Amino acid sequence: MHNAITDVKGIRVGHWTHEEAATGCTVILCGVEGAVAGVDVRGGAPGTREIALLNPTCLVERIHAVCLAGGSAFGLAAADGVMRYLEERGVGFRTEAACVPIVPTAILFDLAVGDATIRPDAAAGYAACQAATDGSVDEGSVGAGTGATVGKLHGLQGAMKGGVGTASCHMAAGPVVGALAVVNSFGDVVDPGTGEIVAGAQRPDGEGFVNMEKAMRRPMRPVHESLAQTTLGVVATDAALTKAQATKVAQMAQDGLARAIRPVHTPFDGDLVFCLSIGEGRAEVVQIGTVAAQALAEAVVRAVRQAKGLHGIVAVSQIKQQIATSSIDRPATRLKADWSTELRTLSK
Repeated sequence: MHNAITDVKGIRVGHWTHEEAATGCTVILCGVEGAVAGVDVRGGAPGTREIALLNPTCLVERIHAVCLAGGSAFGLAAADGVMRYLEERGVGFRTEAACVPIVPTAILFDLAVGDATIRPDAAAGYAACQAATDGSVDEGSVGAGTGATVGKLHGLQGAMKGGVGTASCHMAAGPVVGALAVVNSFGDVVDPGTGEIVAGAQRPDGEGFVNMEKAMRRPMRPVHESLAQTTLGVVATDAALTKAQATKVAQMAQDGLARAIRPVHTPFDGDLVFCLSIGEGRAEVVQIGTVAAQALAEAVVRAVRQAKGLHGIVAVSQIKQQIATSSIDRPATRLKADWSTELRTLSK
């Protein structure tokens, strides 16, 4: 097993990455038969395509892929390439006239990090499908998370790198639940187990983190709405769910974002979570939803820990590496001070 969403049998994940432009897209393929799906949108600034049909009252029962992309609204075009890839393979909703792939898509804003004139397009979506695998999933600054950033209280100045993360949980009762997150949040990323900030808004003096949750209690200058953010989540399971049940699991999985991102679901975020059911396993919805939240929270933390610095945006991995190479013999009690020193140095 890979501790990835691909531990759910039938799920494949592929990335298209453009480091120079700091953008990309990520595709989750659901197999020939597709997946029963639901979605929950909590952020105030979502950018989506084919989301309404996931409502349990709508006709289409199954989807065939999920596309996540950078490039803001331009990135929705990546879904065209995913549809072409699936149509060529006869995968889709069958009608008398044609086989129509159903590809719900969500985007995030990364235009301010690299080259805003280069965005994921149909060719990018197609390439991500070609790269899809049911094995280990690349994490960090790849795919839709290439230009992702976190902790943007003061914009990109003082922000840190976000990215793609994934995790899975194997329930004792049998079903597998996996999660994938693309983290491009306004808020800090926090380790739910310790409550410590893993990556987020840096203090102007370089002495650690601002702590955005506490900063919300103090007077602050207006936050510019153009600093668009978004965390996109996908949870999948091999337990059989209806569309209504998948929607409820997506709602419960949002708790994972709330545990690991603070604040979350702001007016500037387009946060949403998809749920995919692909299989015939049996489990209570309350179990699947609870475990999905845990897996999604882990995926969020992994996204920032696996990210690398890009276009002047500092990543937590850079700081850890510098601490490891410069303070091997230092006592553990010095690590917090070392962190602040390295953070100040890298922020200059």
